[in-house]
Amino acid sequence: MTGLSDAAALDDPVGESLRTHHAHLARRLGGAATYIPGVATFSAVPAEPDAAAWQDLAKLLGPGEFADMFSCPAIPPPDWEPVFVLEGRQMVWAGDSVPDPSPDEAGAGVIRLGADDVPEMLDLVERTRPGPFQPRTHELGTYLGIRDGGTLVAMVGERLRPPGWTEISAVCTAPEARGRGHAVRLLRAHLARVVARGERPFLHVAEANSGARALYERLGFETRKKVTFRGFRTP
Repeated sequence: MTGLSDAAALDDPVGESLRTHHAHLARRLGGAATYIPGVATFSAVPAEPDAAAWQDLAKLLGPGEFADMFSCPAIPPPDWEPVFVLEGRQMVWAGDSVPDPSPDEAGAGVIRLGADDVPEMLDLVERTRPGPFQPRTHELGTYLGIRDGGTLVAMVGERLRPPGWTEISAVCTAPEARGRGHAVRLLRAHLARVVARGERPFLHVAEANSGARALYERLGFETRKKVTFRGFRTP
């Protein structure tokens, strides 16, 4: 499994993912890259982008389109319209192995979600707002869920995959199903899947979301660095 010292890929998680595990979901032009429509709006430029790199990204996306630069610290030219700024943290899982689930967790009915579940996944995301999620976002990796009476009430998935790492994402529970431990069950199940394939889990969380941060810390995550998420609209 990837060690905590091998975390250089996490400095550019979007770019590293688009160059490797998610190359089949990438669009490229010169030094710029982004995901294909419907999967994600995350975009990447070189670590020290010049004017040509920003021009490439603008051409790739088209005029007036949204560029989610994620945690990229580079600032585009002045004619790019700022859309949002959000302070957050990048956290990495510091454990060596995932403990066996408790009897309650073992019988929690964790299921794998797929294309047929997308309408319910989109509805759950709309009600809980865990972060960006589009009709084809599930193609980024494995998504797990829990149903109650046939209704999807909780979900956890994976998003960015720089070499050696898997980002845990889309952690959400319907309001009426909170307080039952669904998020912990799903997170532990997903951690086990990632570790079993020799990768190490990481995630991103908004700085203001102290409750989620505390949950992740209880599960063995620690802060690697603070980041600033930014989005822009192309000229």
